[in-house]
Amino acid sequence: MNAAKRLEIFRRFHEDNPQPKTELAYSSAFELLIAVILSAQSTDVGVNKATAKLFPVANTPAAIHALGIEGLSHYIKTIGLYNSKAKNVIETCRLLVEHHGGEVPQTREELEALPGVGRKTANVVLNTAFRQLTMAVDTHIFRVSNRTGLAPGKNVVEVEKQLMKFVPKQYLLDSHHWLILHGRYVCQARKPRCGSCRIEDLCEYKEKNSDD
Repeated sequence: MNAAKRLEIFRRFHEDNPQPKTELAYSSAFELLIAVILSAQSTDVGVNKATAKLFPVANTPAAIHALGIEGLSHYIKTIGLYNSKAKNVIETCRLLVEHHGGEVPQTREELEALPGVGRKTANVVLNTAFRQLTMAVDTHIFRVSNRTGLAPGKNVVEVEKQLMKFVPKQYLLDSHHWLILHGRYVCQARKPRCGSCRIEDLCEYKEKNSDD
């Protein structure tokens, strides 16, 4: 895909949604970090239902750590893999209190040192909470990047590097939100909705369908 096509894709994304946001509910960098940890292999809707009950009770590292694994599990038991996630969150909260003064660190290396935080989670927090130029490649972005020809890659790190290189700089900060939303609602895994796709004429996918 050439640079002109990429520029037009993101121009249209921006035109349709000038200020894209994550669908996870949060009101602080810490709440976002916890929500993203909980969202692994779970839906944002499911996570939001759980955190709507959790955060009014405990929304700081010290407060959640005080709940303990069992106490936290009570709030997040509707989320998949909640047992392991509860252990990770409690340990992450302990580390935040003991090593970071209760604040969420603002470097990838420090974030990835926290239990339950991988490269993707770190990139989401850095981009969404701290407005850093990072690219969090999830299954949606990986699919869209390869299917459209926007930034092909064999694995998520390859796609991340390609996107960081090829997304027009003026759109890079918000690009991962646009790509996630596009993959979630339009360029879906089983059957992409090519007939109602805003960038169908720019997409290089060879098996397009005309269905909405």
